[in-house]
Amino acid sequence: MKKHLSMFVFVLLMLGLCVPPGFAQASGTVKGVCKDTDGKPIVGGVVVWANQDNGQKYTLTTNGKGEYFSLGIAPGTYTATLYKNAEDQKAGKELFHFAKIPISVDEKSIDFDLKQQAADAAKGQGLTPEQAKQQTESVENIKKSNLTIKALNEKIVAANTSMKAGDFDTAIATMTEATTIDATRDVLWALLGDAYRGSALKQTDSAEKAKRLQMAIDDYLKAIDIKQKALESAPKKPEDTKQLAGYYNNLGEAYGRSGKGEEAVKAYTQAAQVNPEGAAGYYYNAGAVLTNAGKVDDAIAAFDKCIAADPTRADAYYQKGVDLIGKATLQGDKMVAPPGTAEAFNKYLELAPTGPYAEVAKQMLASIGAPIETGFGKKKPAAKK
Repeated sequence: MKKHLSMFVFVLLMLGLCVPPGFAQASGTVKGVCKDTDGKPIVGGVVVWANQDNGQKYTLTTNGKGEYFSLGIAPGTYTATLYKNAEDQKAGKELFHFAKIPISVDEKSIDFDLKQQAADAAKGQGLTPEQAKQQTESVENIKKSNLTIKALNEKIVAANTSMKAGDFDTAIATMTEATTIDATRDVLWALLGDAYRGSALKQTDSAEKAKRLQMAIDDYLKAIDIKQKALESAPKKPEDTKQLAGYYNNLGEAYGRSGKGEEAVKAYTQAAQVNPEGAAGYYYNAGAVLTNAGKVDDAIAAFDKCIAADPTRADAYYQKGVDLIGKATLQGDKMVAPPGTAEAFNKYLELAPTGPYAEVAKQMLASIGAPIETGFGKKKPAAKK
């Protein structure tokens, strides 16, 4: 951090040397620490400094210690507003704000201590009437926000409990109510999509099944849209990208069960691009959809991508072998399989010698006259006397 900061200052100095004196503009610095009502640092919070004179805004993100910092703030009168995260910023859900803060060419330190500020508001100490009103409103907003979050968490728990019990209709009702309380949270729409997708599989009427799968698709798309916009305005975290990839994966399944194979493969591919660490699973799912659609060559290519992402995934080798043997031809009484078929089944046996497809893999090898070239099932040569 220090190295980058010094380089940034050096660049500013160089730019200053290149600008004629008449056009040079002095600027100030702002910094501070943000803490929640429990006194803990607000990590990933957003502090927006808005110039009340010209509307210019500086958007800053807090680090792991709840700190924010910025150089190059143009002098003027500002409002500094704290948001819990980028999503709340977009939704206009502020935690607290300070108004009429003068910024000059020196350094300005403004801390957001919600616990202390709530106490000050309750006592009305050291505040002007306007500030006291702002404090009170902010505290009330925090309380309302906390109550809302608590209510939503309770609904999430209830919906998950219902789905585990197979009661998807109750889960749908619970999460529908949750999205009416707050429609800006991706996790609510994703969970509603899960409920619709689970309920669709229990339907005996094909029209009703298709309707519920489409509802699931629509909800996953909403979740993805909200999550993507949030990631565009804030630093990406591993858990956020994994969550987004999970939404794409579930969207792919909903598309696949709806008979929309092309859309399913696209969703799985996007999941792999968003979260390369989980690419093997996403490409495997794409291969399964393509196999079911009869697109054998595309399925083999998907399983190859799965294997490239995780060379130890045994079932990918088996499914690739199955697709390859489906392209076998008869030459007289002999079945001739495409190159790589025996290698795929043998690799499966090497990785999963007692796996669920072990016996079938051996039978497949026998059907094409290929030997088992792994340690599984092979007799050890007799010791020489």
